[in-house]
Amino acid sequence: MAHNLRGSSAIVGVGLAGCGEAHGKMPLDILAEATHNALDDAGLKLSDIDGLFTGSSYHFMPTLSTAEYLGIKPRFSDGSMVGGSSFVAHTLNAAMALKTGLCDVALICYGSNQRTAGGKLATMSEQQIYEAPYKPRYPISSYALAAARHMYQYGTTREQLADIAVAARQWAQLNPAAFARKDLTREDVLNSRMISDPLSLLDCCLVTDGGGAVIMVSSERAKDFPNKPVYLLGTGAAHWHRQITQMPDLTVTAAKESGERAFKMAGVTQNDIDVVEVYDAFTINTLLFLEDLGFCAKGEGGPFVSNGNIAPGGSLPVNTNGGGLSCVHPGMYGIFILIEAIQQLRGDCGARQVNNAEVALVHGNGGVLSSQVTSIFGTEEVL
Repeated sequence: MAHNLRGSSAIVGVGLAGCGEAHGKMPLDILAEATHNALDDAGLKLSDIDGLFTGSSYHFMPTLSTAEYLGIKPRFSDGSMVGGSSFVAHTLNAAMALKTGLCDVALICYGSNQRTAGGKLATMSEQQIYEAPYKPRYPISSYALAAARHMYQYGTTREQLADIAVAARQWAQLNPAAFARKDLTREDVLNSRMISDPLSLLDCCLVTDGGGAVIMVSSERAKDFPNKPVYLLGTGAAHWHRQITQMPDLTVTAAKESGERAFKMAGVTQNDIDVVEVYDAFTINTLLFLEDLGFCAKGEGGPFVSNGNIAPGGSLPVNTNGGGLSCVHPGMYGIFILIEAIQQLRGDCGARQVNNAEVALVHGNGGVLSSQVTSIFGTEEVL
């Protein structure tokens, strides 16, 4: 029996703003611009929004600040904050709110001026007191630990991680909106400055500005809008730790659990997925998530990502906008993988469009491999 949330809601509008550098704009300015673009895409106006879902690196009470800035009075608000995966998690919460009639038009949104505001990552708001004495570089040292352990345990190489960055860049070169589009080779990645061994500069995501917004409605209303609706088929969330020292196994993330839940609700398998969009803050992310989500066996991620398998023309299209590694990454990236998946399923991606894409998997990551959220979307044909 199908889950009662499967296909119960759909995304009918998406919008981007300020991606790259948005000089002179504050985070809420960028968020608002993205929201207006999404509303225009859906043929709606601000007064139609009665459900608000947002997170922020800047605002302690993001729903209050966002609603005030936009001039809306939502009936339902959710500011759940689980890091960069928050916006993927919001698709589940929005679907529940829409299903139960708590709101009719849900807005999921984010904005950040991280690059033009100084380029620094959001500060560590909660000091990890048992890790602080070792003076790790937050967050990269945590991801470097996972990468080093995977290399030790499975023979994964820096060359294989470099291939992930190269594949992302090749997708970015097909995307006129991507921030980094220059040619990139495996050697360029390997020779870039070491930041936290074994991760070098080009194993790390970009630092950009950017904002995104998504409009969700119930499936009953989905066909009343200008664009092809994209339905939420399944979603799942999991978290097993906050600090990296408390991660049960550095080579296995909670994506294993979130993915299983999402696939079960969606009623699809890995073979049904046409496009994969994962949160690639670092190259090791892509490898771990492809394993944990079941696209290859644990320990086989290195060979899987090599030889162009996830690049344009490969066997599995992964991070088709260029990812956080080459397209955009303004502190929290989850909204952007969501939007890219929707655009792929709508057929709006131009040179990077995956042929006949009907099912897309979006996977968000938050903290230090901490929060894992998987959502699976499909066109009307797979409902």
